[in-house]
Amino acid sequence: MNENQTTNDKANRFFLLDASGKETPINSMDASEIETQFDPALVRLIMKVARNGKSPPGINPTNMMRQLEWIDYEPASDSGHFRFYPKGTMIRNLITAWCERVSVNDFGALPIKTPFLYRSENTAVREHIGIFSESVYFVSGDRSGAEERFVLRFNDDLGLYTMMKDARITLGHMPIRIYEQAPSFRYIKSGTLSGIRKGRYFSLNDVHSFCTDMEQGLAEYREMHRLMIGIADRLGLGPVTHFQVTRDFFPVVKPTMTALLSGEEQMLVEFIPRQKQYWIMKHIVHTKDMQRLFHIQFDLESSARFGIRYQSPEGGSGEYVIIHSSFGTIERWMLIILEDALKKDPPVLPLWLAPTQIRIIPVSEERHLDFGLDVARELKRHDIRVDVDDRNESLGWRIRAAEREWVPYVAVCGDKEQAGGPLSVRIRGAAQQRMSISELAALIKGQTEEMPFSFLPGILVSKRPVFRGRD
Repeated sequence: MNENQTTNDKANRFFLLDASGKETPINSMDASEIETQFDPALVRLIMKVARNGKSPPGINPTNMMRQLEWIDYEPASDSGHFRFYPKGTMIRNLITAWCERVSVNDFGALPIKTPFLYRSENTAVREHIGIFSESVYFVSGDRSGAEERFVLRFNDDLGLYTMMKDARITLGHMPIRIYEQAPSFRYIKSGTLSGIRKGRYFSLNDVHSFCTDMEQGLAEYREMHRLMIGIADRLGLGPVTHFQVTRDFFPVVKPTMTALLSGEEQMLVEFIPRQKQYWIMKHIVHTKDMQRLFHIQFDLESSARFGIRYQSPEGGSGEYVIIHSSFGTIERWMLIILEDALKKDPPVLPLWLAPTQIRIIPVSEERHLDFGLDVARELKRHDIRVDVDDRNESLGWRIRAAEREWVPYVAVCGDKEQAGGPLSVRIRGAAQQRMSISELAALIKGQTEEMPFSFLPGILVSKRPVFRGRD
C-alpha cells in the first residue's frame, strides 16, 4: 500500500456530525475548503487529527517553567521525572485541590486512595499488564530470601477494581461515581518523552462511573460530558471534540452523540476498526489550541474481565457498564495553564494560581518598609498571597523584576501612600489605578472566589531562596 492510499484510507474514517444527526464527509475536501467552511478550532482539530498535521513550533514549556521556578529535570532520577520547586509545588497542589473539589462537590464522586505498588502475580494486575506491557515499571524486593516482584501503578484502575470487587453495591446505589487522584508511572520509550508534556511520572485525575446497563451507561456518558464541557466553558478554553467509535457500535450510540451537541456545534468523528484496549467508544475534548483537556471512555469489558459485579434484587449479580472520565494529569493542566498565559500580552496566570498575587514595593527601605509590611499583613488577613520586595535595588529594577515574574498586581508605597492616600497599583496588562487596601483586597477576592487557596511562607522577597531563573 503506498503512502497516498494510506492517507486516503485514514481520511475515509473521518466525518463531522452535527446536532441534527447530519454526517459531513471530509475525505474529499482540501485544506482550503476545510478552512473556509468550519469554525477555526474545528479546523485545527481536523488538520491535526485527520490530516496528520503538526503543531507549529513554540516555546519550550519545560524551559519556561524552569525560568519561572516551577519545575526542573531531576538528574538523580530516571528520565521523565521532575523536581517541583516551591512555586510549582503550590500550583500543582492548587490544581489537585481544584480537581478534587470539582469531582466530589460538583460531580458527586466518592473520593478514594489506593496503593501505587502491586504484586505482579495478582490476576487482575497481570491482566492490566497485558494492556500496558511495554510501559510497566517492575520493582523487585527480597523477603526472607524469597524474591518478590511488584509493579508501580501505571493507571488508576488497579486499586479501584480490587476495591469495587470487594464492595457491596446494589441497583439503588447506581450510577455510582468514584474519584481518585492517582500518581502513576509508565516507562515510556526515551524517543517519545517530551518534557512535562509526556513524562514517566504523572498524576491522573479520574472519575469512574459504575452503571447497571447500556441505557444507564449512555445517560451517564452524556451527563459526564455535560459537566466537563461546562468546566471548559467556564475556564474559557474553547472546547472542541474528537469522537472515536467502532463502525458497528456507531448506530447504537449516534443518538447519544448528537445529544452532546447543540446549535451549530459539530464534532469530529473517527471510525476505529476494532475495540481499543477496554473501550468501545471514546471522545477527547481539546482546547481551541489543541491541548488534550478531558476524555471519556465507554467500557463494556472490564466488569466481566476483572470479576467486578453488583448485587441484583433477586440475589444474583450483574456486570457493570463503566464510564471512565478523565481530567487528564496535573502536569498537563500546568502545561495548559502556562500556554494559555503565554497567549496574553503580557503573559499572566489565572489569579488563583499566581504564586504572588500582589507585590508591595516600598520606594525607600528606610522610610517606607514598615508601612509596606503593614499593608501586606492586612492583605494577607484576607487570604491573599502578598510579598514585599525589600531588596536593595532601584524602584525601576524591582518593578521590572515583578514583571518578569508575572506578578499580576504591584503596589508602590511612598510618602503619599504612607500619609493615608490610596495605593498606586499597577495591574498587569491594564492601566494603573489608585485604590484603598480594602478595595484592592475586594478586587482580588472577587476574581478568586470558590477556588482553592494556600500560602507560600514568608513576606520579604529578600529572604526567599533562589532555586532557578530568578534575578
